[in-house]
Amino acid sequence: MQIIEYEDKYLEDVKDLLVELEEYILTIDKDHLDQLHPEYRDKMAVIDLEEVNKHDGKCYIAVENDKAVGVIMGIVGEYDEYDYLDYKCPKRGVITELIVSKNVRSNGLGQQLMKKMEDYFRSINCEYVVIDVFAYNDLAINFYEKQGYHTRGLLDIKKL
Repeated sequence: MQIIEYEDKYLEDVKDLLVELEEYILTIDKDHLDQLHPEYRDKMAVIDLEEVNKHDGKCYIAVENDKAVGVIMGIVGEYDEYDYLDYKCPKRGVITELIVSKNVRSNGLGQQLMKKMEDYFRSINCEYVVIDVFAYNDLAINFYEKQGYHTRGLLDIKKL
C-alpha cells in the first residue's frame, strides 16, 4: 500500500469511494435527509477536487494494486470578516473528505491518510485542523477521537 498525491488516472476510483461513503451515510441517516443524487458520482469528486485546488489544499490517495482504496482531501479554511470579528482565528486546515474502502478498513490506513494531511497542514503553518463529521456516524466519531479530535460545536436540526 502506498500513499501518493492525487493523480487524474485515479478519478474513477475516487468517485467510487465517494459513492461508497454516501451509500453508507444513507444507511445511518436517521433524519432521512441525505440522498444519492443521480449526478452524485459524476460530479461530487470533481467539485471536491476543484475546492482543493482553489483553497491551497491537497488530495492524497492510498493505492493498492494500482487502485485507489482510500482518499483524503483537505483545504485551507477561508478567513473572512465574520471570523476576524468573532474569533482569534489562526490559519486552519479543513479535512473535507476521508474515505477508506470497507474492503481495507481496520489496517491503519485512515490513520496514515490523516497523518499525511496533518503533516501537509503543519508544513504550511496551519495551527489546527477541523473536520465536519455526520452526527450519526459513530464509527467516524470514534476514529477521530482516537486521532485526538474533539467536538467543538454542534449543529441542531428539527424536521418540519
